[in-house]
Amino acid sequence: MIVELAEAPFREAEFMAVDLDVERRNDGTILLKSRVPLREFDANIPRAFATRAALKGDAPAIGWRGADGQWAYRSYAQIKRDIDGATRWLSDNVPRGSRLLIIAENSLPVAVLTFAAWAAGIIIVPVSVAYGLAGGEHARLRHVMTRTQPAAIYADAHPAIARALAETAPAGARIIATDQTAFSDAIRYSDVIVTDPGAVADDAIAAVDPQAAAIYMLTSGSTGLPKIVPHSLATLAACGAQGLDMIGKAAGWDDVMLDWLPWHHAAGASVMRTCLLEGGTLHIDAGKPLPGLFDQTIANLREISVAYFNNVPAGYAMLVEALESDAQLRSRFFAKMRLMLYGGAGLPQPVYDRLQALAVQETGHRIHMTTGYGMTETVSGCMAIHFPTTRVGIGLPAPGLTLKLVPCDGRYEVRLSGPNVMQGYLGEPDKTAAAFDEEGFYRTGDVAVFHDEADPGQGLAFAGRLAEEFKLANGNWVYGGAVREKLLKACSGLIAELVLADDGRPYLAMLAWPKPGATLEAVADAVRSYNADARGGAMIKRVALFDSPPNAAAHELSDKGTINRRAVLDGRREWVGRVFADPPGDGVAATG
Repeated sequence: MIVELAEAPFREAEFMAVDLDVERRNDGTILLKSRVPLREFDANIPRAFATRAALKGDAPAIGWRGADGQWAYRSYAQIKRDIDGATRWLSDNVPRGSRLLIIAENSLPVAVLTFAAWAAGIIIVPVSVAYGLAGGEHARLRHVMTRTQPAAIYADAHPAIARALAETAPAGARIIATDQTAFSDAIRYSDVIVTDPGAVADDAIAAVDPQAAAIYMLTSGSTGLPKIVPHSLATLAACGAQGLDMIGKAAGWDDVMLDWLPWHHAAGASVMRTCLLEGGTLHIDAGKPLPGLFDQTIANLREISVAYFNNVPAGYAMLVEALESDAQLRSRFFAKMRLMLYGGAGLPQPVYDRLQALAVQETGHRIHMTTGYGMTETVSGCMAIHFPTTRVGIGLPAPGLTLKLVPCDGRYEVRLSGPNVMQGYLGEPDKTAAAFDEEGFYRTGDVAVFHDEADPGQGLAFAGRLAEEFKLANGNWVYGGAVREKLLKACSGLIAELVLADDGRPYLAMLAWPKPGATLEAVADAVRSYNADARGGAMIKRVALFDSPPNAAAHELSDKGTINRRAVLDGRREWVGRVFADPPGDGVAATG
């Protein structure tokens, strides 16, 4: 029997109740917070893991694909023993309060050393592998090294990373690696974890100060060098508790998990941490939401059915195409699925609709979709759609979080305050002061709108980033985020991603990455259809299609698969010149 999408019920999933305290001020500002109290949590994360490991024993904690392509596992009891050995080694060899920089892909050693460093009172500094693999002067990596001065470094055994560390690491920093192929004098990870913990590991855990800095997280640095955000264990644990309150039962972090998000990033680190603290089995997905690399994620999903799936909008766009063409994959993917989460940007409504149509076709039910709205400065997601809805958005605030909405040109600027929000940036008092308003609310730089102004319980929708809004030479303002979403919808099936080219020009142009088989004229026709409903500065006058993919080494692409617009325009000035040339350059179509 075919069930119509609009009539299909949602598959059962337990969510936190919508119970809001709404304060409306005379100036139009709105304060929103949940009346649901934040659950109790143990801010001593190493102690919380020890408690969980004792309960789980030989149950598998982390899985990864070995050299033979098969899944290998390490149990909770084994990982606890590894952490204790590493805690003793770090306590004996690295001063308490110093830094351990980690530049490595997601792996068992990264998880072990993360928990061990916290137990030993050492601050971890997770860094993207792209920092080490990129050529040039290693400006970003050098910046992080200078600011954090790590006493020890754990690194993947990659020659490019070894060269980068040789040029940037502080003198005397001890290198830990799984082998010595790239680092001849490295300390072997296997030697670290077999250290006899004695009573040192237990004593170290008992002495943990949850309020002290435990991690230095790096912002994306999309407009310059990254800022460094210190977070304490208490801040991390508060954010984890918020997630459990909002979507924990539906997500099932205590069940079988498969996740690719990098652990040097806020969202990925949160998944790893929460899964291990809740007793789940985390399968490390080596795939990424990029052409060619997403094939690994698809292969994993053919083997592992999960109740919760987490990706960025670009990943969902590729997933829906794979699901539409593969009945076996569809069956496996939706077998247990209760909740799908997206983060990093707004999910295009057409992608949402196609996913739900497939879910109904396969199960007769729609699947709840939520967002993990947050940022490095808030540890991870602190707002979510924790209620049934058919519309995409950023949801409502977690317990303990106060959402301040300040009127902004028909929308609301989003500001946040709560136990998961940072205290400030490391060594940058001016940027810290600018990041908070007079009441101590963190300025996210994002804008949002209510789905229904009269009913806040229906949640908020993302309406762009202030940093993406710019003025053309003719004085027209362009709301970049909103224009981008409408163009992606108009060009659905033709382009994978786009950037808007402005540079103070008199009109707006679009530079895009085409999907296989898409032609410039087909994309131009789609843009002309978009222009029919566009107004003022939102009209697109020129279109061009890139002939090479986004370059992660040039910071055009983040590890989450999101596009850094400024880096693309700065690095591809020839293309910008073509679309604004008069007459237009080669490979450019006029659309208005």
